[in-house]
Amino acid sequence: MSFDTTAYNRQMTHFDGHDSVWLFGYGSLIWKADFDYLERRPAAIHGWSRRFWQGSHDHRGTPEAPGRVVTLVEQADAVCHGMAYRIAPRVFEPLDIREKNGYLRVVTRMDFMDDATPPMAEGVVYLAGADNAAYLGPAPEAEIARQIAASHGPSGPNRDYLLNLAQALRELGWDDAHVFALERELHALEVTSERD
Repeated sequence: MSFDTTAYNRQMTHFDGHDSVWLFGYGSLIWKADFDYLERRPAAIHGWSRRFWQGSHDHRGTPEAPGRVVTLVEQADAVCHGMAYRIAPRVFEPLDIREKNGYLRVVTRMDFMDDATPPMAEGVVYLAGADNAAYLGPAPEAEIARQIAASHGPSGPNRDYLLNLAQALRELGWDDAHVFALERELHALEVTSERD
């Protein structure tokens, strides 16, 4: 599959005719909601883990030196916490462009983490699978942190993406061992760099 998934996502018809659709965000969509939404609620999806295994050639890196951003990988017992947004279908147009670097819209169930109703909903998550051209896959955490530290793209330094995500998860009271381990590795690299 090519880097640009915009055309694939525009073909999704699952929610045609709906006045609004729930969108689950697990990366920058948690802390950078630069789109109109009708409602915002903390939520979780089951069976998925957040991993910095997706290349960013258009936001946090370049085609020559891609950064790393999160995608989801299947894990039977995992719970991925994030933020759900109820949006008008027209909002998918700019979101498809924002998420065009290998991400596809996938239908998912999300469970809300607050006391409001309903307690769950069916919605959409942008997922970058291992078959997309921007997929970088697993690597040792120290190596991923080095790549993040060195990468910069049109949306800014890759390090800011990682640190903003870690901060947002922490503020919401959610633990993510992978994200926090990368944050520690990044800080250690920066301390070492300051000493040199």
